[in-house]
Amino acid sequence: MQLKRLVALAGFLLLFLTCKNEVPVEEYKNDLASVVEEEEQIEFGFNLNDYVVKRDTIRKGDSFGEIMERNQIGYPKIFQIAEKAKDTFDIARRLIPGRPYTLLCSKDSLEIPTTFIYQPSIEDYVVINFKDSIEAYTSKRPITYVEKTATGIIRNNISETLDEKGISQVLAHKMADDIYAWTIDFRRLYPGDRFKVIYTDKYISDSIYAGVHEVKAAYFEHNGDSLYAFEFMTDSIKGIKDYFNEKAKNLRRAFLKMPVKFGRLSSRYNLKRRIALYGYKVRPHKGTDFAAPVGTPIMATANGTVIESTRRGGNGKYVKIRHNDTYTTQYLHMSRQAVKKGEFVKQGDIIGYVGMTGNTGGPHVCYRFWKNGKQVDPFKQKLPEAKPISDSLKLRFLEHIEPIKKQLDNIYFLDAELNSEETTITEDPIL
Repeated sequence: MQLKRLVALAGFLLLFLTCKNEVPVEEYKNDLASVVEEEEQIEFGFNLNDYVVKRDTIRKGDSFGEIMERNQIGYPKIFQIAEKAKDTFDIARRLIPGRPYTLLCSKDSLEIPTTFIYQPSIEDYVVINFKDSIEAYTSKRPITYVEKTATGIIRNNISETLDEKGISQVLAHKMADDIYAWTIDFRRLYPGDRFKVIYTDKYISDSIYAGVHEVKAAYFEHNGDSLYAFEFMTDSIKGIKDYFNEKAKNLRRAFLKMPVKFGRLSSRYNLKRRIALYGYKVRPHKGTDFAAPVGTPIMATANGTVIESTRRGGNGKYVKIRHNDTYTTQYLHMSRQAVKKGEFVKQGDIIGYVGMTGNTGGPHVCYRFWKNGKQVDPFKQKLPEAKPISDSLKLRFLEHIEPIKKQLDNIYFLDAELNSEETTITEDPIL
């Protein structure tokens, strides 16, 4: 578009210079104005050039009615819009402070709103159009995935290595928590440990960075060991993916060590616990407590089916998951649950949030662990490895990783990097 405009302008200027004595200058101005078209600005499916655009964020205490009233829409119309849109999105109840919204207004002196666009997340948006009739619908902004590779050499820790080059810390968390949690202690990395990783970043509308999407493969040299990791989907129906080494061995254990990423062990499983508040009587504690702020996400420690999601007595709000015929886990004192009875959850899925419901002296999650129907201390169990890859999938896995391993092996630590311990990034758009 820009090139066409420049060519057209050049043509008219040339014509003007060669024929300036024959045609009035005013006519050329008119011709130029007709050629220089306003470039379209498309967002949310609308050409923003056709409107006066007002952008803002939901303020604390804001309601849809107050926003509309501030912008010259009366309450009879507001009520009509909210009622019509309710089946698509309950605009009267679901506005979250801090989330952005856009008003498309008439391009005249009155600037009356004709469309309200609300963004509940960075990807999703809700359109309520009331220019003529009222219509409401939800949609997603276009997402682009860009494949990247990174290499780095550890000086102190992986977070510092990534941070020096502006790479998202999510990549460090994925390697530490999702991939190498059971094979590398990332709190005890050695200077000179190094890694290579192939991952994808997510972008909204081609320009807004939305974080690391997934890690395709990784290689970590740690304390003399060479550790490969390749992502592979083992169950397409349930969407289960795991990381395996080059010999198809699962890198994961069946259970996470703890149900919260950011928390501390505050009380262990103890059948002989005595509490001063109860006169030092023995009151067994059959759970393991992890203290964390209210609202901290609680994760399922293993794949399984939710068998309870309710509230009861001193347990408060809780979720209970059956993992197989041997193991069951329970998560107590939630502020709210994020799953319902009967749902299948994967290891690491958020099932609720830390709270103080039931009998509790502070915000924490009480993690209870059953083995063969008996509550036990999870830290004293020899927990099984994750389910190995099936023989029927092993050949497919090995064929799948062959080109990826070759790509990973062909990522080199540059001489400059070996000397300066920097991190390098390359980008390859995924079409």
